[in-house]
Amino acid sequence: MADSERLLYLVRVAPELATKARGTRRRFQQQLVRNLRDALASAAIEGQVESRWSHLLVEASDRAALHQLSAVFGVSSVSEIEARIEPDLDDIVRVGTDLFGVRVRGKTYAVRTRITGSVGFTSQDVKVRLGAALNPDATVDLDRPDVTVTVDVRDGRAFLYSGKTRGVGGLPLGVEGRAVCLISGGFDSAVAAWLMLKRGVALDYVFCNLSGDAYERAVVSVAKVLADAWSYGDRPRIHVVDFEGPMATLKEAVRPKYWQVVLKRLMYRTAEAVGREIGAEAIITGESVGQVSSQTLGNLRAIDAVAGLPVLRPLVGLDKEEIIARADRIGTGVLSKHIREYCAIVPHRPVTHAKPRAAADEESRVDLSLLADAVARRKVLELRGLEAVDLVQPYIFTSDIPDGAMVIDCREPHHYRAWHYPKAVHRELDDLAARFRELDKTRVYVLYCGFGVQSAYVAERMQRQGYEAYSFKGGIRQLMTYAATRGYPVLA
Repeated sequence: MADSERLLYLVRVAPELATKARGTRRRFQQQLVRNLRDALASAAIEGQVESRWSHLLVEASDRAALHQLSAVFGVSSVSEIEARIEPDLDDIVRVGTDLFGVRVRGKTYAVRTRITGSVGFTSQDVKVRLGAALNPDATVDLDRPDVTVTVDVRDGRAFLYSGKTRGVGGLPLGVEGRAVCLISGGFDSAVAAWLMLKRGVALDYVFCNLSGDAYERAVVSVAKVLADAWSYGDRPRIHVVDFEGPMATLKEAVRPKYWQVVLKRLMYRTAEAVGREIGAEAIITGESVGQVSSQTLGNLRAIDAVAGLPVLRPLVGLDKEEIIARADRIGTGVLSKHIREYCAIVPHRPVTHAKPRAAADEESRVDLSLLADAVARRKVLELRGLEAVDLVQPYIFTSDIPDGAMVIDCREPHHYRAWHYPKAVHRELDDLAARFRELDKTRVYVLYCGFGVQSAYVAERMQRQGYEAYSFKGGIRQLMTYAATRGYPVLA
């Protein structure tokens, strides 16, 4: 696209930036410029960002820039400039009539004008002259017009436009340092993360995995939405910590009514360990007072006692409906609603007001070296660098059949009758794909077919709906080898 064909956008900074001291505002606006450039580059849009004190001008090669710019924290609103001309009243009236005359015909309209600097006319002059030129075929309505025509005179130019897209507001991401967010993939932690991003806090995510690859994939997918859609200017990572070992030890050593409280303490310790390693200044959680038993004020106090970093809870006063509504707006809700709550290990009559000393005593029975080991062996993924295939391939296939898993043979019936894995049930692929929602969501499923490809398709669909389902890697040949190593009879 030639320079003359480039689109021009007026980006207004969030009012909050205007209240900052001059030096702080300059620093914040410099970060905003970097984030805007990253937002354009992320969508492969060529563009230039020019920073002025009260606004920014962005030239871009694609209309998708409007969406990208309005999703950058620190932006109040964005308007596509339809004409940029010399600040001459006659020219403004002529160009404005050509641009908006047809658009306002048969509708109501208003002319808004802003003039910064000294020119040879006033705002009222523009309103009267341009308003009169548009009037014959339209009606003025200053309160609720169908079309708002804006003339913005600044920087020695007159900008004409008729639309304004609301921005996300907040502070530019990165101006308030970095924190770690404990993320479970549910509605709460994702919304808590988004609210902190809006306050300018860059995030890394800490995920304590209690239930295998399918759960990891679901949570990574949620974190990737936060990274791709809302983290312009940053490269967030997710730290995946295998928590099955610490969880097993906890269940053996701790009294059941304290399981939930001690589990949260272990997760806080994990977040703090990761946070200190990467220079984070706080821990972010999705807790809301009274939402579940571990989130009573008493239990939160007992959990907080282990944190050496400040714990911030942006959802502390919100109810579930408010949180879900926000999750839907930011794009994580559709994924979160399919994620099972693996952290809910609440036994009958859990403690609801644990004393810090009692919680510490219960936790002292857990070997914390297991936790340190798990943190040291964690997997770290750079979220914005992940491709779609990275969210499928590593998590769909398995080379093992866990105890208690339901094994499903998806081959033709005659192949199933000739040989199948012991206790495997038979389901036609099409039937399973159409009716898997009838299956128990609390079980683990291992599917297999001739080559492991068709069953992978169904397993992937099941995972998207919150099932822990896998396709046996390598199909029937590898499955027979696996069965033989376990002493099961196979075909010659």
